[in-house]
Amino acid sequence: MEIINNNENTIFPKGERGSADYFTGVTWVTILVPKDETGTYSIGNVVFEAGARTNWHTHPAGQILLVTDGTGFYQEKGKEAKALKQGDVINIPSGIEHWHGAGHTERLVHVAISNFKNEKNVTWLTPVTDEEYELVNK
Repeated sequence: MEIINNNENTIFPKGERGSADYFTGVTWVTILVPKDETGTYSIGNVVFEAGARTNWHTHPAGQILLVTDGTGFYQEKGKEAKALKQGDVINIPSGIEHWHGAGHTERLVHVAISNFKNEKNVTWLTPVTDEEYELVNK
């Protein structure tokens, strides 16, 4: 068993800066559990600074988000966005196009449990446009 000691005043370490290929704004990603020995899932912590968000994307075998701090949004393509807050759990079905991230004024932190199918756990798509993002931040 490996125990991570982060020596910070947060649940998990802040991690590495998220890639601009997949995120808009400032994000930090910490892989907590790389693909496990069964090859079925990985777990990461993601910090979205205010205004930051993922690109649209899908997961071939679904994803679970556990919101641990802050507020933000989750939106499936063609549906109304859902407000997120600490303690929320989002179960994202396989193949659903969606995005998630912080609102304008507060960060959002979540643990993401991503399942693998055929060695893949995510398909990244286009960025969420400023216009799309503004619609949920009214």
